[in-house]
Amino acid sequence: MFLDTQPAPVGAFSGDGMDEFRVSSPPEILSLLRRLVDGGVLVNISAPDGSSYTSTLWTADSNHRKLSFSADDNNPHVQRLVDAGEAVVVAYLDNVKLQFDLTSLVLVHAARHCALQAAMPAEMFRFQRRDSFRVRTPPTGSPMAHLRHPAQPDVKIALRVVDVSMGGCALTLPDDVQPLPPGALIENVRVELDPDTRFDATFTLQHVTAFNPNSRGARVGCRMSGLSGEAQRALQRYIDQTQKKRRLLSLG
Repeated sequence: MFLDTQPAPVGAFSGDGMDEFRVSSPPEILSLLRRLVDGGVLVNISAPDGSSYTSTLWTADSNHRKLSFSADDNNPHVQRLVDAGEAVVVAYLDNVKLQFDLTSLVLVHAARHCALQAAMPAEMFRFQRRDSFRVRTPPTGSPMAHLRHPAQPDVKIALRVVDVSMGGCALTLPDDVQPLPPGALIENVRVELDPDTRFDATFTLQHVTAFNPNSRGARVGCRMSGLSGEAQRALQRYIDQTQKKRRLLSLG
């Protein structure tokens, strides 16, 4: 549903249906806008009539609550945006799709260039590419994966989960545990990320990276499958909450 440069149909959701995607904190909005500016990220600006224009965000002026986008005053789509007076912006930061409304559009001319100005948005929406977004687990607590060693089925081991996504995770293999073979399929793995996020999954070992040549310790990348619907929802909540906590810490 939330793909490419087309705006997501946020108006189609009633009640609190979009709250998990909504960003309404002014400092967080400004931080995301500045990332668009600093990265020279291409943005797609769409008018209500369906016409669109690709641009970059030049400035995000928090004092005057104004945004300035690069613009070509000879492009007919730019004039359509100004005539409409409102538009929707879609841009990507890594695995996150950002979307926000523009109002009070005006074309500002200078000696050597022109800019499309608009009011700074009061809210934004962040749509995660959830199958690929990965979060590091918190340093406190003990997020663990409990499994039987594929080379020694009678041996149960508990490995720390260092990061996780909807599709997989990375584990830390200590020095004193026999290496895990890439490609191995391990069923009935018990994953315990926190007291509210515990589920069973099937792991496929994707890759093993040694910490250093003289150590048996390694980082093990795993693909997860076989999660129940309840497990998927619990994992998504964990990822969203962990991501939100890290965003708040970065703003502090």
